[in-house]
Amino acid sequence: MARQIDVNKLKRGDRTEFEQFVNAFKDRVYSTCLSFIPNQHDAQDLSQEVFLEVYASVAHFKENAQLSTWVYRIAVNKCLEEIRRRKQQKRSAFFKGLLGIESEAEQISGDKFDHPGFQAENKEKAEMLFAAIGSLPENQKIAYNLTQVEGYSYDEASKIMGTTIGAIESLLFRAKKNLRKTIKRE
Repeated sequence: MARQIDVNKLKRGDRTEFEQFVNAFKDRVYSTCLSFIPNQHDAQDLSQEVFLEVYASVAHFKENAQLSTWVYRIAVNKCLEEIRRRKQQKRSAFFKGLLGIESEAEQISGDKFDHPGFQAENKEKAEMLFAAIGSLPENQKIAYNLTQVEGYSYDEASKIMGTTIGAIESLLFRAKKNLRKTIKRE
């Protein structure tokens, strides 16, 4: 961050300050979204939704947490909402298929992994890893993505998730154990 963001200016709707805010946070928000939804286009869309949410709700930011923690919590929540929405669509498409009801769109398929940080030869392994991460219970998935993929400290992750460092450690232990089991089976 080039300079400190003035939360009071953000709350007053200062456009210049909001532009500075977006520039300061856009890469980390995008990276967070990409960790949960491994598709560049979808992660970009979610990032925009995060900033729209921030803009709409910054006046209610209580400042009892760091601005960055609040923003990343919004990003995680937006990602989880999108994952739930997709699961609901998949269930709906499945039941429509069982009942023989034609839908306007094809049945929803899993995301094509499209993370720019991986070389083509590692794409298959990356797809398998992100599929395994995606199968983790929600809290384990969040803790794993925040600490292992995004590089947040346990302290930062605990603040984003609203839990203790000990809980993060426990979630990571279980997540890694579950990932080993899932990857070993495949």
